[in-house]
Amino acid sequence: MASVSLRRLAKRYDPTGKAVLDDVSLEVHDGELFVLLGPSGSGKTTVLRCVAGLEQPSAGEILIGERDVTRLDPAARNIAMVFQTQALYPHLTVRGNIAFGLEVRHVAPADVERRVQQAADRLGLGAVLDRRPGELSGGERQRAALGRALVREPHVFLFDEPLSNLDPTMRGELRAELVELHRTLGATMIYVTHDQVEAMAIAQRIGLLAAGRLRQVGTPAELYAQPADVFVARFLGSPGMNVLKGTGRGGGGGGGGEGRARDGEGAVDVGVWSVPVPLERYEGEIHLGVRPEHVALVAPDRGIGAALVQSVEPLGAETLVRVDVGGQALVARVPGPSELRRGDRVGVKLDRRQLHLFDAAGARLQ
Repeated sequence: MASVSLRRLAKRYDPTGKAVLDDVSLEVHDGELFVLLGPSGSGKTTVLRCVAGLEQPSAGEILIGERDVTRLDPAARNIAMVFQTQALYPHLTVRGNIAFGLEVRHVAPADVERRVQQAADRLGLGAVLDRRPGELSGGERQRAALGRALVREPHVFLFDEPLSNLDPTMRGELRAELVELHRTLGATMIYVTHDQVEAMAIAQRIGLLAAGRLRQVGTPAELYAQPADVFVARFLGSPGMNVLKGTGRGGGGGGGGEGRARDGEGAVDVGVWSVPVPLERYEGEIHLGVRPEHVALVAPDRGIGAALVQSVEPLGAETLVRVDVGGQALVARVPGPSELRRGDRVGVKLDRRQLHLFDAAGARLQ
């Protein structure tokens, strides 16, 4: 296996047009399961295609291990790619599809059979090796596509949204199988998805792309708990972080009671609310972030202020309650069922230890 290094990667299809990738630098460690996450059009598939050699970057370098592969043909990079569509040959059996890449490279027949059988055993394909793609379920077809990549024994595996066409149950099963496969092989894997739940579930580290720029790289826990900017905060989480626009005030203190700043603290004014924050010297526009699980709904005369319930979304084990805060939406995650209804008046309490502050441009304030 090998590491993958991207150094100031850029891609423009039109020399005078907007960059699809803009100065992307990234280190994927040897043996790491790394997820490139971002919305549609963010550039994540273009990164993958540049690593595979299917696209040439306009600028920058790509290293696999210590070798510069930026201008190498795809076949010389020893990379295997699994696509969103399985691209299986319909006239070949599963066995024939998995073996095809080895046979065109003139691998010895005995070695081909050994590798195909090993891949089938790992992926649970033994019972369908002699079936054609049209006779398989969606999950079996995706396993066959994975098997075709597996037998090549590449330095790096690339996955371009391989589970997005499957139903939720099958997607969850294959997600777990992929994590187990990575644990068994210790392989370097780069996995592209727009699904933040999928990314959080499988990644050792995540790189979040938006508009061709890398916004943040870190473990799932780091990105969730310490988002670098408002985009990351809102993108991760289901639902994402609440971000309320307000005005920052320097600290003057107020005794430290509920909804009042302690000596030396500042506050963020959101509508008629004043939210104490650990920020002594900041004036002007500010964004206050808090995740739904750190919002509690209490009696109207308690908390930092009152709000009106706008919607109630029961989800079984929990309920999402959306309230209006001076024209801005705030979502609370309430355990279990809730008796609240639209139009009810509630008090809002925020976990002061879990507040996030962002400046007017959306960057995190330390």
